[in-house]
Amino acid sequence: MKLAEALILRADHQRRIEQLKQRLLRNARVQEGERPAEEPSELMTELNRTTDDLVQLIQRINRTNASTDLEAGTTIADAIAARDGLRLRHAIYRELANTATVAQDRYTKSEVKFKSSVNVSELQKQADEFARQHRELDAKIQEANWSAELIEIP
Repeated sequence: MKLAEALILRADHQRRIEQLKQRLLRNARVQEGERPAEEPSELMTELNRTTDDLVQLIQRINRTNASTDLEAGTTIADAIAARDGLRLRHAIYRELANTATVAQDRYTKSEVKFKSSVNVSELQKQADEFARQHRELDAKIQEANWSAELIEIP
């Protein structure tokens, strides 16, 4: 199985677990003398099995990410961490630039006038650069996901 297929399967398991949780919650209480629409013990058995499968799948994904080189000296796990850092920087720089953009909403001369304490244009350029780097790195990670074989756990 390719790593990308395992990632899709992981998302399916996570959705299934959430659905089972909701079904369990809906059937946790019934009016006295009534039976639940679904048997909670059967749902719990399925929940436990699906959760065990998810844990094993995540372990295999993590091992694969940690041992598969994206490029010389950089594993997929390293690239994911770098990508997350780029996403975080992009979001912060973009929000800072938006907040620092001054709109003059004064109606009288006695109202306080605000000015930006940072260079908005430079922040926008840097945010755009982080976004570009993020996109490029994400594309490399996606490519590796479709070429890397998922590691088996003995």
